[in-house]
Amino acid sequence: MQSLSESLGKDKCYSINLTTESVTLNIEANGFRLPTEAEWQYACQAGTKDIRHGELIKIAWFKENSNSRTQEVGQKTPNEWGLYDMLGNVWEWCSDIYDETVYGTYRIFRGGGWCDQERGVMATNRRRSHPIKFQIDDLGFRIVRNK
Repeated sequence: MQSLSESLGKDKCYSINLTTESVTLNIEANGFRLPTEAEWQYACQAGTKDIRHGELIKIAWFKENSNSRTQEVGQKTPNEWGLYDMLGNVWEWCSDIYDETVYGTYRIFRGGGWCDQERGVMATNRRRSHPIKFQIDDLGFRIVRNK
């Protein structure tokens, strides 16, 4: 995201210190970044309070229909705002820290992935882990840009 912002002449949104594992977000920068957890949920629910925007088999890749792998984005029905794969396919990192006093620099990811059962794929589901030390096949990200 830093390189993308820079290559397009945008301001970098993050200051990153790998030694201390600290990340500082400049929310006013006009570059690319991860969404906050609140932004992610608002986009996923498309302004509603629904946990899903339709029948799961029609809107998301999950354990029952994914063939145990990530699928190309855009094959399922998008939400009301035209956003594809907000649920299922891959969990998506958010910029928020989960609970720094208990988990340190663990960050939040949302949405459920291709490996999850139906009960785990919904707009209100959240998990947490360490972004450097944790890697799984159904974990990705979605970027946003400030204006």
